[in-house]
Amino acid sequence: MRIRVLGTAAGGGLPQWNCGCAECTAARHGGHARSQDCLAVSGDGRAWYLVNASPDLRTQLLAAPELAPAPGTRDTPLRGVLLTSGELDHTLGLLTLREASGLTVHATAPVRHALHHAFPVGPLLAAYTGADRTGAANTGADWHTVTPGKPVELEGGLRAEAFALGGKRPRYAAHLPDHGDWVTGYRFTEDGTGACAVYAPGLAEWTPALDGAVAGADVVLLDGTFATAEELAERTGGARRSPGMGHLAVQDSLPHLARRPGPRYLYTHLNNTNPLAGRTPPEVTAAGAEVARDGLLIELP
Repeated sequence: MRIRVLGTAAGGGLPQWNCGCAECTAARHGGHARSQDCLAVSGDGRAWYLVNASPDLRTQLLAAPELAPAPGTRDTPLRGVLLTSGELDHTLGLLTLREASGLTVHATAPVRHALHHAFPVGPLLAAYTGADRTGAANTGADWHTVTPGKPVELEGGLRAEAFALGGKRPRYAAHLPDHGDWVTGYRFTEDGTGACAVYAPGLAEWTPALDGAVAGADVVLLDGTFATAEELAERTGGARRSPGMGHLAVQDSLPHLARRPGPRYLYTHLNNTNPLAGRTPPEVTAAGAEVARDGLLIELP
């Protein structure tokens, strides 16, 4: 299994365009920018799948040699996208893929509904994806409903199983019925070797479902949005704590890592206010964890 970490920042990226906080200022001057959360994974190194589609997707794809078209062709090894939520920073990049000759999108039922009604990415893509140069033979994107606990077989000997992580809806979908399963993680398993990776960039609390997903995994990429639960209030003067925003702070997830040794743990989806975006504190290293970086390539035997 091969994993390319395309982006590691939360919505807005680092630096965020309208923010002059200490971390954004340091990123502007120090050159350690981060693009928005996105992952590419493959079981055989030939068929690749995105997990989320960030607003920075075009730049991210151009920086990933595995996802480049072969010389003389107009195609890529990209086979589809699996969404962990319906948030804008996880879905806006779908429109970047409108030139694709074919596209499969995997999402839970409420996310899929939201992307066809409240934020109609599905109908928008249908006018482009799969059409020839005259606009004929249009098939649109192929949408598949993801059900937590039910594995999905992907090309290249890869199996994906979603697990539920919460019911936090995107703001644009606040008026839609609440059917749960708005936020999921994925456990990827490679058929030949049994290599296993877990991706959970949105995590309001450490759940039994996450415990089950982490068990036996080789690498786990976790929600690192905020370093502490009070981070946003302390740095921006707001009143919101991280759990209320759907994100378990790194400080509060570290004890769980210590009780579950074995996998390689990496934090991703870092908010622009998060000091971990620029430096890794000793307590993170002591827990056997790292902070993921844009472009990181992980290869599992």
